[in-house]
Amino acid sequence: MKLAHLTLLAGFALVASCSIFPKTEPSDVYRLPSVQSGASANHSTPQRWSLRLAKPQTSEALNNPKIAVIPQGDLISSYKASRWSDPAPVLLRNRLFDGFQRDGRVPLLSTDDSNFQADLELGGNLQAFQTEYQGTAASVVVRLDALLVRGYDQRILASRRFEVRQPLSDVKVPAVVTGFGQASDQLTAQVVAWTVEQGQKVAPPLRP
Repeated sequence: MKLAHLTLLAGFALVASCSIFPKTEPSDVYRLPSVQSGASANHSTPQRWSLRLAKPQTSEALNNPKIAVIPQGDLISSYKASRWSDPAPVLLRNRLFDGFQRDGRVPLLSTDDSNFQADLELGGNLQAFQTEYQGTAASVVVRLDALLVRGYDQRILASRRFEVRQPLSDVKVPAVVTGFGQASDQLTAQVVAWTVEQGQKVAPPLRP
């Protein structure tokens, strides 16, 4: 009886060691690098309209934490054993939120993680958030088709495509991540300026 019991335990141990599930390789998890330009607040008069920032829509290839790369042609791949802390749409939305806060001209901010109502909403489609190779030259590409919509009925009030290409001199993952941060900073500055300009034109009048 004791021998049978030991045999059974050994069998369980063997099954456990020969699991059909593949072992997951450890990954380095990267945040989108913080703003490095030392951008200061804009001292213009703060806007009185409120803005809600929504995660942009995107493809399945980008709606995950993988760090995307297009090594050639139309092949979409990702860097091995490295990933983002959040999916690309969340990273960009959070960077935009931080950009508006640093700018200071639109102090009434919220995101689509909350149920707060806002006069305007900024969203759109994230078309690219990846490294692209052209021969041996590599660049980080961030492309956003931005939409500014009215909060209460979702009517589109303004739209514009933003694209930034950040050349890379080093294609190791840490340097690539830095390139993503630089490209996102440039795009954020452009989107903030455009949104403030459009908001001044299309924001609904304040209620008495």
